[in-house]
Amino acid sequence: QVQLVESGGGLVQAGGSLRLACAASGRTFSPYSRGWFRQAPGKEREFIAGIGWSDRSTLYADSVKGRFTISRDNAKNTVYLQMNSLHLEDTAVYYCAASQGALPDTSRSSYGYWGQGTQVTVSS
Repeated sequence: QVQLVESGGGLVQAGGSLRLACAASGRTFSPYSRGWFRQAPGKEREFIAGIGWSDRSTLYADSVKGRFTISRDNAKNTVYLQMNSLHLEDTAVYYCAASQGALPDTSRSSYGYWGQGTQVTVSS
């Protein structure tokens, strides 16, 4: 089992930045690719960014490409999401996820472990 805990959410003005972190515990000796998803009120959970385990390949949704950066520190079992130039429509609950696949994937069904989520609110 892998437990994931997100942190770093909060309230920020449009154009500002936030950095989310997701710490993993449990069976972290196994290689996991990691992903970030978000869910806005009344909408489905959507893929935002993903990163592989060994080659650190990354994948981004078009809506955040160039503004968000995913990274990981395997020694700390932590993955980060640096969010810059935040827009009002970035407001959502952000979830981190772990997959036993080596490469990041955009599909929710590829991720077997999920955190509880952290709220990000962007104000005008």
